[in-house]
Amino acid sequence: MSNHTVIPIQATHEDPRLPPLKRQHTARYYAHRVRESLATRVSKVLCTIFLGLLFILGILAFILWLSLRPHRPRFHVIDFSVPGLSQENGFENAQISFNVTVRNPNQNIGIYFDSTGASAYYRNQRIGETPLLYPFYQPPKNTTAIPGVLSGATLNVNTERWKEFMADRATGTVLFRLDITSTIRFKVSTWDSKHHKVHASCDVSVGQDGLILPASRNKRCSLYFS
Repeated sequence: MSNHTVIPIQATHEDPRLPPLKRQHTARYYAHRVRESLATRVSKVLCTIFLGLLFILGILAFILWLSLRPHRPRFHVIDFSVPGLSQENGFENAQISFNVTVRNPNQNIGIYFDSTGASAYYRNQRIGETPLLYPFYQPPKNTTAIPGVLSGATLNVNTERWKEFMADRATGTVLFRLDITSTIRFKVSTWDSKHHKVHASCDVSVGQDGLILPASRNKRCSLYFS
C-alpha cells in the first residue's frame, strides 16, 4: 500500500457560506474623530494660554505686593522728663513732658493718623493721659514729632505716689512707660485701607535730675496692632 500526501488547495473565491466582510468604521466616524481631535488640541492650547496668563498675573501681583506692602510706623522716644524730681517739694508742680517721633518708612505708601493719644504708667499703674495731635497725614519717608505734657487734670499723682517716685530717685533711676495709641489708615494712590488701631509702648528711665537717661533716648518703642 503506497503512502499519498494530500496537499490542500487554497480557495480562490470567498466561501458563500461565510457572512460578507464589513468595513470597521464609516467615513462619518473618521470625520467625527478628526473634529474631536482638533477640539481637544484647541482646548489644550486655550488651557495652556490661560494658565500661562494666570501665572504671569500671579508673579506681577507678588512683585507689586513686595513693592507696596505697608510697613508699620516706627515710634522713638526723643525726650522725657519729670522736672519736679530734682526738687524736694516738686510735687506741687508735678509734670511730665515728652517728645516722641513717628516715622513712616514706606516708599510709596502714606499714613493717615485719625486720632492720637498718650498715657503714662508707673509700676503698671496709669498716672496720666492726654490727647495729642489732631488728625494728620504723613507722606512716605517722613518723620513727625509728637510733643506732649501731662500736668494738672491730665496727671493723676498724689503725695503717696510722689513719695514712691522719690524713693526710686534715691536709687538713681525712676522707670516709666509711655504708651502712644492711634487709629491709622494706609494710603496707596487713591486707595485707602481699613482702620487699624496701633499701640506703641515705650519704656523710659529718668535719672535723679528728672531727665531721660541716655539708655532711653532715641529708643525704639514696641509696636502692635489690635
